Amino acid sequence: MTAKRIVSGIQPTGQLHLGNWLGAIRNWVRMQDALGPDDRAFFFIADLHAITLPQDPAELRRATREIAAALIASGIDPARSVLFNQAQVAEHAELAWVLGCTARMGWLNRMTQFKEKSGKDREGASVGLFTYPVLQAADVLVYKATHVPVGEDQKQHLELARDIAIKFNTDLGVEVLVPPEPIIPPEAPRIRSLRDGKAKMSKSDPSEQSRIALTDTADAIRQKIRRARTDPDPLPETAAGLAGRPEAQNLVGILAAVTGRTMDAICAEFAGQGFAAFKPVLADALVAVLEPLSARFRELLADPAEIDSILRTGAARAREVAQATVAEVHDAVGFLKP
Repeated sequence: MTAKRIVSGIQPTGQLHLGNWLGAIRNWVRMQDALGPDDRAFFFIADLHAITLPQDPAELRRATREIAAALIASGIDPARSVLFNQAQVAEHAELAWVLGCTARMGWLNRMTQFKEKSGKDREGASVGLFTYPVLQAADVLVYKATHVPVGEDQKQHLELARDIAIKFNTDLGVEVLVPPEPIIPPEAPRIRSLRDGKAKMSKSDPSEQSRIALTDTADAIRQKIRRARTDPDPLPETAAGLAGRPEAQNLVGILAAVTGRTMDAICAEFAGQGFAAFKPVLADALVAVLEPLSARFRELLADPAEIDSILRTGAARAREVAQATVAEVHDAVGFLKP
């Protein structure tokens, strides 16, 4: 059986919250824990991607360390996985240039995320925002990833990476780049705002009460759940009875996600009861899961030099693999050897 190489990245933007942990970070830890002896996982903080939109330099550095701390606190082990920030491995950008000469304008014009992020100001958007799917392709192809975890919004970008790899190999008559296969993680729960069940839990929401941050203390978690918006009706016997009740559905969904139970089982347990009985149970479950993580998170953030050291070590390990791939690409293209 061919050894797996898993590659995934996360952008350093905003305050990490429960939705980030349930939607991405927890799955990374599970992937790491399922690695075989010959498999490798590369997890990176996508700071190059972050600058496709304007960033405050000090905030970018802070957010990069915060993401690294969150990953380590959640269970990513830098000794078992390669953890680094993208900008320290120059081969990502170097390979992106070559791949940009392979990709076609028509392919990038079909990328839906550029249309969403540029909005009505397409002409005012940065070139980087337009071409960042090529950098995403380089991110995975530079490590010869065999598998890449993708959500619904990233499937199109992985298909682009596969198309670029296949075209590069075909054009030059080589087998240098590996078209990666998708890993479709278990469906991530759609965690909504604690203030509005129709809106996503978001880092950009101005209200701190709308989200459970990974830095929150036990007291803060309990307070936010106590104040979370609900409705006056009792809980139904089945999850189907939550239709049309977005706040109730959100809170039941959060308890299901953190305990590994089904929403139907939770509804059956609390059927006929109001949220005065439900909320303390939800708060206890969140504290049990997040308090150890939050404590470790805050401990790591208190020592930024240690985080920087971990990322430098990871970047050195990543470069060993990336440099070998780029050397093969240089040879295939016809560049002179240094």
